[in-house]
Amino acid sequence: MWSGLWRLISQSVLRIVCWDPGSGRIALAVLLLWSPSVRAQVIVLTQHNDNARTGQNLQETVLMPSTVNSAQFGRLFQYSVDGDVYAQPLYVPSLNIPTVGTRNVLFVATEHDSVYAFDADQSAGVSMPLWQTSFIDAAAGITTVPYTDVATTDIVPEIGITGTPVIDPTRGTLFVVAATKEQGAYVQRLHALDITTGREQPGSPVLIAPTFDGDGDDSNAGVVSFNALRESQRAGLLLSNGVVYAGWASHGDHPPYHGWIVGYDAETLQQVAVFNDTPDGADGGIWQAGGGLAADGTGDVFCVTGNGTFDADAGGRDFGESVLRLDAFGGLRAVDYFAPYNYVALNAGDLDLGSSGIVLLPDQPGSHPHLALAVGKQGTIYVVDRDNLGHLHSSDNGQIVESLLSAIGPAFGTGAYWNGTVYYAGVNDFPKAFALANGYLSTTPVSQAATKFGFPGASPSVSANGTSAGIVWLVQSDGYPSGPGILHAYDATDLSNELFHSSTSSGAGDAGRAIKFAVPTIVNGKVYVPGRSVVTVFGLTSAAATTTASPTPTATAPPTLTATIVFTPTPAPPRTGTRPADSTPTVIGVSPCIGDCDGNGIVSVDELVEAVNMALGLIPWDQCPSLDCDGGATISVACVVRAINNALSGCFSDVGVASARAETLGATPRRESR
Repeated sequence: MWSGLWRLISQSVLRIVCWDPGSGRIALAVLLLWSPSVRAQVIVLTQHNDNARTGQNLQETVLMPSTVNSAQFGRLFQYSVDGDVYAQPLYVPSLNIPTVGTRNVLFVATEHDSVYAFDADQSAGVSMPLWQTSFIDAAAGITTVPYTDVATTDIVPEIGITGTPVIDPTRGTLFVVAATKEQGAYVQRLHALDITTGREQPGSPVLIAPTFDGDGDDSNAGVVSFNALRESQRAGLLLSNGVVYAGWASHGDHPPYHGWIVGYDAETLQQVAVFNDTPDGADGGIWQAGGGLAADGTGDVFCVTGNGTFDADAGGRDFGESVLRLDAFGGLRAVDYFAPYNYVALNAGDLDLGSSGIVLLPDQPGSHPHLALAVGKQGTIYVVDRDNLGHLHSSDNGQIVESLLSAIGPAFGTGAYWNGTVYYAGVNDFPKAFALANGYLSTTPVSQAATKFGFPGASPSVSANGTSAGIVWLVQSDGYPSGPGILHAYDATDLSNELFHSSTSSGAGDAGRAIKFAVPTIVNGKVYVPGRSVVTVFGLTSAAATTTASPTPTATAPPTLTATIVFTPTPAPPRTGTRPADSTPTVIGVSPCIGDCDGNGIVSVDELVEAVNMALGLIPWDQCPSLDCDGGATISVACVVRAINNALSGCFSDVGVASARAETLGATPRRESR
């Protein structure tokens, strides 16, 4: 009998790989044989497309500057949902849904505490999701949190799911944080849902209840406890190296609150890391206008904090108004920071640095290869070196790479990067593009749009076919709460060339009623725009449309799943280990065994998962040069099969292959390590 089933969820479809433990060889020769057209499809698993939060999709081959115009492009259909959609929609192509078949799937989370899976292509029966999971049960006294309970109108009329979920493709799991009110008590939980059914995975959900040693606001006997009513889970979730991270801020600056980041093991859901940015003070929310927590190649976590206590320059542990680097292998220990010299004035004027998300740029030439961007309500763009953030200088910001004073209007959205250009859209300002060359931004915009955006500005996203056909997409949401959202598309090489904007003539407009901080998802020839109780889908309306569509859906109404809230794992100790001295990749020679990425003489399951992701183009091939068995600077299906055989039968037959590859490279390959 065949045994040992490996589930590999790839960019295209769920596959089961079987082997015979007796022979130790691959039994199914069809392993990972998928068509090039399917492999070319894009997957959107996290907020702003990647863990660096660049907002770019470099594999868009349908939407082009020549076809995105009012004659050929427009609204196709809408999905109606049960609450406002603050979270960015996520997308998995060619997913096998039980009883339905293979579909391109769009995942939508709402403030009514629901998660939906929709056929991403079909307009017929769009009100009928593939599945829907709800975390409330009115009959049992479990509801969303009324906005009146938090004494602010920042999010109305209810608070449920706000931060963008994250999807783990290797486990087939969507992770999401939901807030509920249960018989008068306030609760937040991390849920792990099977992306094919919407059902809770084993061990899910888990109660969010971290504590942190400190004497700050709302502490008791030297311990600060998580306040489920006051803490708002706004920042997009991060999945990095098998850990799910979520960040919290406040509802409308109402105390007591702190900035929290908590990490959970993606397999067991046990708490493995916790960080409080003002344990001996107050405030310091991590909300970033919904921008996701970020991670670089070392696995370290980056974030930006808002108004709050700051005393790190005097040896304290409070990091309000700061850019932070947290050691993911040290239980989220703060290992570096930058704080603007005028942080006192920023605090006094409610000019949060953390009103906008962080962007980690691709490696740059020059003396500062690893850069990050942050910009707050003052509109100053800070360009910092991730390897040396710079701490605090008392009189200026001269210790960082660049500081562009009031370069844009107040920022309430994450910037985007594409092809040597950075894009921002501040409040009461025009969307702007800044050139990036040799590690420095241009001091003035190289182009800007003609339309001025009101509050809250926008978070740009970019679609492109590699380094060509770039389009910058923004949702103008200054009509919130009752006015229309407006989708804009600009030529990425010249923002003065607006390609398209959606109509507002029908009251709610083509894009529906606006939601603050909306981030569109651009994938497979379509643009998905979140709004108030709706997601609007735009695409090519003419015969030029050539997307890879799902098959015609089966018109069977799915059940609405109600989560069973019973499981609360005991938190595990923080992860420990040794982090690299800086973010320079650790140099590891090419292993003579195909698939042995870390050179320890064996091929592990984790390395096989990494191999699949490299073959799909989700991870750069040079993260594991030993997988490039044919010297093509890419990871082929044949190389993945050889790696699996080595995992099963041992590293005996591949001596010399990867070494020859090293000679081809002419240098010892580099591999990033935590």
